[in-house]
Amino acid sequence: MERILSEHILPQIAGLLTLVVTVASTVHVILTKKNARSAFSWIGIIWLVPLLGPLLYILFGINRIKRKAKLLRSGISGIYESIELPEEPPLRRNPPFDDHLITLSKLIGRVINTPPLPGNQIIPLEGGDAAYTEMLKLIEASEDTINLSTYIFDNDRAGNLFIDALASAHKRGVDIRIIVDDMGARYSFPPVTKKLKKIGIRTVRFLPTLIPTRMPFVNLRNHRKILVIDGKIGFTGGMNIREGHMLSLNPKRPVKDIHFLVKGPVVRHMQQVFAEDWYFCTGELLDGERWFPPIHPEGQVWARGIPDGPDEDFEKHLITVQGALTVAKKSIKIVTPYFLPESELISIINIASLRGIQVDIVLPGLNNIPIIKWASFNILEQIINENCRIYLSPPPFDHSKIMVVDDSWSLIGSANWDARSFRLNFEFNIECYDYKLAERLSMIIDSKIKDATPLTPEILNKRPFPIKIRDGLAFMFSPYL
Repeated sequence: MERILSEHILPQIAGLLTLVVTVASTVHVILTKKNARSAFSWIGIIWLVPLLGPLLYILFGINRIKRKAKLLRSGISGIYESIELPEEPPLRRNPPFDDHLITLSKLIGRVINTPPLPGNQIIPLEGGDAAYTEMLKLIEASEDTINLSTYIFDNDRAGNLFIDALASAHKRGVDIRIIVDDMGARYSFPPVTKKLKKIGIRTVRFLPTLIPTRMPFVNLRNHRKILVIDGKIGFTGGMNIREGHMLSLNPKRPVKDIHFLVKGPVVRHMQQVFAEDWYFCTGELLDGERWFPPIHPEGQVWARGIPDGPDEDFEKHLITVQGALTVAKKSIKIVTPYFLPESELISIINIASLRGIQVDIVLPGLNNIPIIKWASFNILEQIINENCRIYLSPPPFDHSKIMVVDDSWSLIGSANWDARSFRLNFEFNIECYDYKLAERLSMIIDSKIKDATPLTPEILNKRPFPIKIRDGLAFMFSPYL
C-alpha cells in the first residue's frame, strides 16, 4: 500500500498542486498586471519553471499592498490648523511664477490631493558631514518629540553618533519613534534596531519579511528618509545613516549625497507621512497638536510633500516627473544615481529635447550597483541628442537626487529614476516653487557637470561586443532592479 501511495498517488497529488499553484499565479498576473511586457514575462516564468516560478512571482512580482490605515491625508486632526491655505490657483498670489508652473501645480494637486504650502525654507546640505552635523545638533536640542524614518541605519561610526544623540534625548524625556526598513536594517550586523530597543526607544522594522504572512512584500521597501524634530523642523532627501557619507572619516566606500533642512508648514506633510507609516507598522495613532503643532512661515518657498508607494499612492512620483518634463519651457536638469526609465518616460524626455528644451542628466561614473549601470548603458543612446546631454560624475559614488525645471521648480527627496522607485518602493519627495532655491540647486548641478565626463553615442558604440551583450542582458532585468 505504501509503495502504491509513493509511486502513484503522491506524484499525482504533487502534480495537481503544482498545476493549481501555476494556474492561480497566472490568473493573478492577468488580473493585476497592466503592463503587457511584464505580464508575459511573469507568465513565462511561472509556466517554464514549475513551483520555483510561482514562488518567484509571490516574492518579487506582487507589487501592491493595501494599507488599511485610519489615517487619510485629509483627515488627520489639526494637520492644517494655523495654516492659511492659499486660494486656487495656489501660486497666483506669489508672482513672478509663470502660468506653466501654475498648470503643473494644479496637475500635482489633483494627484496628491493636498495644496502647496507657502512660507517654507529649504536648505541644501551637501555631504554627510554637513547633513549629519545639522541633524545631530537639532536632535540634541529637541524638547518633545523626534520621528525618524530611514531605509538604512548602519551599526557603524555614523550610526553610533545618532544612537548616542537619540539616547541622550530619550533620557531627557523626548518621545521618540523610529522606523527602519527591514531590508535596510540588515546592511550591518548586529542591526541598530536592537540597540535602540535596548535603550528604550520605540523602534520598528517596516514590513519584516521573515514573517511568513509578509513574505509577498519582500520587494516592497520603505525607501523614505524623514526626520522631524518637535513637529516643526524636518530633514529629508536621499541620505541614509551610514559612515560612507562622512568623507571626513575616510570610509572604505565613500558616497557623495545631498540632504535638506526643511522649515515651515510643509514639515506637516513630512510628519503626516511618518504618522501613516507608524500607524501601519504599530497601530498607534499619532494625532493632535503635540505631533502636529502650529508652524509659522520661515521662508519664501512654496512646497508640497509627495508620498509615493505601491499602495494608494501608486505612481504619484512618476506622474509628477512626467508632468514636470511636459510643462518645461527652457531647461531640465536631473541628478540621479540610478537611471532606468521605461519606454514611455524615455519618449517624454525625447519629446522635451525635440521641443528645444535643454536636458542635462548627471549620472555616477562609478555605481555601487554595477548591474544598474550596465542596464542603463543599454538605453542611453536613445536619449542622447543635440539638446539632451548625459554626464558621468567622477568617484566617489554620487547618490544625489535632484531635478530642476526652468530654474524655478525643484524636486528633492528619496526617489530614483528606476522601476523600483517609480513602482515598488515607498518614497517621499518635496516639490518646491522658488527661484532662489532652484538657482542654488542649479549651481550644485553645474558644479557636478563641470567635473564630469560627457557621455556620447560614440563612446557607447565603442563598447566591446561582449560588454554590449552584458549590458543588454542586464537591461532585461531592469523592471526588477
